[in-house]
Amino acid sequence: MATPLHKTKGLVLRAVKYGDTSLIVTVFTELFGLQSYIVSGVRKSTKKGSGQANLLQPGALLDLVVYNHSSSSLQRIKELQWHVWYNELFTSVPKHSVSLFMIELLHRCLKQPEPNPDLFQFFEDCLLELDAASDTVAANMPLFFAVHLSYFFGFRLMDDRVEDNCWLDLREGRFVAEQPIHPDHLSPADAAVILQLLRVMHPRELAELRLNRDVRRRLLQSMEGYYQLHQSDFGSLRSLPVLRSILE
Repeated sequence: MATPLHKTKGLVLRAVKYGDTSLIVTVFTELFGLQSYIVSGVRKSTKKGSGQANLLQPGALLDLVVYNHSSSSLQRIKELQWHVWYNELFTSVPKHSVSLFMIELLHRCLKQPEPNPDLFQFFEDCLLELDAASDTVAANMPLFFAVHLSYFFGFRLMDDRVEDNCWLDLREGRFVAEQPIHPDHLSPADAAVILQLLRVMHPRELAELRLNRDVRRRLLQSMEGYYQLHQSDFGSLRSLPVLRSILE
């Protein structure tokens, strides 16, 4: 019985070499969620091979025709082409660094190949907005993405302040009136920035959020800690030190 073909959009998260000429590509698809595909011959030194290899870089948004077999952990792609060709995401060093941070953060949270069209739409929108963003929006995008991504994985930060000057308890994911006795919390000043980010509904609004580099660096480190508290085996983000240095 033939394996059925499906059309779906996909966002490339990672590509690793396999054999002499092939790649195994991890893709977050709109239809099937997280999937792994083997793409044969893509690393051959031919016009077709090099063209397809360019399509399979992290962050690429593609239109795919794929085989999907529920019992297989490694699928195949029949056809692929650009869904969107970015203007700056692959050529701007700051924007590319932000995109790699976003990709790594999402990838570390995705555990199972389950469809999540709302998450796919959020991720796609963030990448497209990043591509067109001003410098200020691009610099604030990592924090916006980290704060709002947690919503899709069941540990979102709760905007339930009890008063204006409150602390943010990272273990509980809540704003609290008194300083927690454990070290996993943010000061009222930093908590106020997170609250502002929670209330940003569209990335373009980030243009109004003026943060200096020290605040961004500190809060990005805190958000990594927040994910480490709430996601098993999360580890440390390899893209974060690079991102901090680029955004300075």
